[in-house]
Amino acid sequence: MSNEFLLDEIDKEKLLQFCHFVSSSDDWKATLDKMVTYIREFFIFDNLVVYLGDSTIKRMDVLYARAMGRGRSKEADVSWGEDIASRVVAEKKAFIIQPENKTASDRLQSPFLLGVPLSISKEITGVLIFIRFGGPDFEPGSKEFAELMGTLFASVIRQKTINDYEKELSGLRRSSNLQDDFISTITHELRNPLGFIRGYTTTLLREDADWDEKTKHDFLEIIDRETGHLGELIDDLLDSSRLQSGNMRFDFQSLHIDAIIRDQVKRAEYTNPSQVIKLELEQQLPTVVGDPRRLAQVIDNLIENSKKYAPGSVITIKVFQKEANLVIEFSDTGPGIPEKYLPNMFSRFFRVPELEKSVYGTGLGLSICKQIINNHNGEISVSSSQGEGIKFTITLPLNHDVSL
Repeated sequence: MSNEFLLDEIDKEKLLQFCHFVSSSDDWKATLDKMVTYIREFFIFDNLVVYLGDSTIKRMDVLYARAMGRGRSKEADVSWGEDIASRVVAEKKAFIIQPENKTASDRLQSPFLLGVPLSISKEITGVLIFIRFGGPDFEPGSKEFAELMGTLFASVIRQKTINDYEKELSGLRRSSNLQDDFISTITHELRNPLGFIRGYTTTLLREDADWDEKTKHDFLEIIDRETGHLGELIDDLLDSSRLQSGNMRFDFQSLHIDAIIRDQVKRAEYTNPSQVIKLELEQQLPTVVGDPRRLAQVIDNLIENSKKYAPGSVITIKVFQKEANLVIEFSDTGPGIPEKYLPNMFSRFFRVPELEKSVYGTGLGLSICKQIINNHNGEISVSSSQGEGIKFTITLPLNHDVSL
């Protein structure tokens, strides 16, 4: 079969449509799959493989491979033409290798190999190989045809490389933007309490002022409050950083979640006697595996969240078993939040814009809660409608498999 015959076999209009598809598709794997199916309509081969690599790299890596012959499972286990791939790259030209024994009884032992270089900007970046088992021979015209197909394969690989670089660059930009946002937020949050502390300390130390005891006491209360805010921010930052990096240690053990909740409620009522917290705990709750300190931190964060954003509201905590899970429902009767903000509630540093200036917060508490629950193989979700309070639902698996 001559080169002219091979090219005459191709529907020119179909080839143009196919080239347009190759140049416009973003899914390189699906594109190569379609190319292989298209080529096999008029060009015989059993296996096809694309290697990536150049003369500076000793090892060739398989990017794509397809077994298309009659005995595909067996053909997939044989050699995929590594030797001819290395030769094509080394000598920078196409090769045809025919077996010495073309009449072998096992056709898998008689591979006919055709390899052509894949070039991008005149640089060889890989090899396209067609393999026939047991014949027929590759005629000289097959080499030129394979080179034409190699140009299309190289085009797909070039587009894949561009897309990979774009994704990597986009990820780096996103990471850089997040880092910039993080630094900006931290700087802002640290500056606020430090500004108060420095301002009131400087005022108290003024030698030209004679402050009465009540004023001094008020100033010291403000300094104490802002010092507490600063400590809270630092603790949240450390916890969030450890959780993000996977460096937070968890002391998993069998525990009674209702006991942890009761302790946190007593603590909250002691520091704020006017706070009303209702407990609805199912009788004979099963134990769960968890870190008591971190689960207590989650409950404390949720209570503090309600105290800040729904002061004076009634907090209700329900605990019950549902199938193979323990469920904790935490709700308050506060003003709630608009539904449009719910998807962002567990994002780092997110705060409801309408409340950002009126209520102090780091925007890390709920993010920390979610990451702690995730480390328990659990889930936490939030629901709310403006004017109807807010509800957090925590689900902890009873079969959390952890070595105690």
